[in-house]
Amino acid sequence: MTATVRVTAPAKINLHLEVLGQRPDGFHELAMVMQSIDLADELECSNSADGLIQLSCDQPGLSCGSDNLITRAAELLRQRSGFNELGAHIHLSKRIPIGAGLAGGSSDGAGTLIALNTLWGLGHTQEELRTLAAELGSDMPFCLTGGIQLCFGRGETLESVQAGADSLGVVLVKDPTVSVSTPWAYGECRRLKGDQYLIDEEAFAERRQLLRESSWLHPVRSVVPPPLRNDLQDVVAPKTPSVQRGIGLLQELPGQLRTAMSGSGPSCFALFQNRADADRALDGALDQFERAGLTAWSCSFLGHGAKLLS
Repeated sequence: MTATVRVTAPAKINLHLEVLGQRPDGFHELAMVMQSIDLADELECSNSADGLIQLSCDQPGLSCGSDNLITRAAELLRQRSGFNELGAHIHLSKRIPIGAGLAGGSSDGAGTLIALNTLWGLGHTQEELRTLAAELGSDMPFCLTGGIQLCFGRGETLESVQAGADSLGVVLVKDPTVSVSTPWAYGECRRLKGDQYLIDEEAFAERRQLLRESSWLHPVRSVVPPPLRNDLQDVVAPKTPSVQRGIGLLQELPGQLRTAMSGSGPSCFALFQNRADADRALDGALDQFERAGLTAWSCSFLGHGAKLLS
């Protein structure tokens, strides 16, 4: 019998992204604070017994092939189940911009794990799904859990952070014609800042502890707004004019508390005391953003990652 489930897959922003150094496996050692926001994709999944994973999307430019994290997540989950006949028809309604530093692809993959675990009746725990997610991408374990988390290692090692009682508002902007390669951004960081990298686990552990003890994290609130750090912004912005334009315009918005680039970019955001302030600021600046070639959204902090919709 065919059944259908729907999943929401929210974007994330980086409140803190610190590149600590190079790991023996070639990845960078990171110390981050990630926060889910209510800009989200939606997946609708129906089961089949033909062993096929079929993906469609309402955005024609997005690949629906084996390179898509949705397809990769579905194939991995089926492979580990041992039931080769399991299949699914998955439709993605895309709202998170592609190649934006917002973990849209990772969140879609996380949503797929949740949807098909339910649809196929596999019974994996959240921890088991996080282990699978870590095999697929560094951001995917966070996208399963969501809310606000400390993220260490490649980003896959999570530690809980106390959520604030009130949600901060966000104005987010991106040039829809521009994307940034994450490997390129980290390669540039290594090239330009490699001589400043920490070199051993003891130094990494010390920086992780300093971030854990940051006063603005206990909890995040508008009266002590996050200072916002993104080490990749220093290397991406000089070569990406849309990031420079976005940061400049966001800094002019009335009521903005802090501005930064998210992830490897090129999305940039400003924090506000609440969603209403973010909405007002965006309404007053839409023409400016459009003239600058930027698409803009107002959002709120969100307390969860990918999850089933009733």
